[in-house]
Amino acid sequence: MAQPRRVGMFGGAFDPPHWAHRALAETALTQLGLDVLHILPTGHAWHKSRILSSAEDRVAMCELAFGDLPDVRLDPREIQREGPSYTADTLRELQREYPQAELFLVLGADQLLSFKSWVRWQEVLALATLAVANRATNIGADASLDQDLETDLSGVDLPFELLNMPLKNISASAVRARVGQPALSAAALDVLVPEAVARYISQHHLYQPPT
Repeated sequence: MAQPRRVGMFGGAFDPPHWAHRALAETALTQLGLDVLHILPTGHAWHKSRILSSAEDRVAMCELAFGDLPDVRLDPREIQREGPSYTADTLRELQREYPQAELFLVLGADQLLSFKSWVRWQEVLALATLAVANRATNIGADASLDQDLETDLSGVDLPFELLNMPLKNISASAVRARVGQPALSAAALDVLVPEAVARYISQHHLYQPPT
């Protein structure tokens, strides 16, 4: 088999994976012409203050959210890695695995704006092309799903490729906040996450408020 020439890395907590994640994966595969896209659930999230759902739950939800997409590979290496897990380390490993390939790091506009706070961000930039999907200015738990104001990226002094993707105003924090609402029906949750992920959340009682 021919060796992959264009390899993407799409990492995140995926707590839970939602429709914006799915759309970003599909867009990256198509627009970048990727031979393979590695989906990497975060291991030890050094940059997050809250405790993530279990690795088992997040991997299972990623399989449900992305598993049917062609050329996607669910990659658990960051979960299996001991201690803090950094993107630069993962890209180094991918470079060794695909020595002739061009690497792409797929991320959202919010991550681009904070990119220079990443550990060894210069190394990340040297290893991979940043492929960025714009996001709405407000993607928090209280954000409206129909807003159309994009984040202003004109002041970003980093090289990146902008992905041509319809604006998705869904965030994992919004999903978690809405799961606990008594009036939220299963159909309403399907607007936020793929149906199989919604079922998993319900069956495993994830994101329920303390009783």
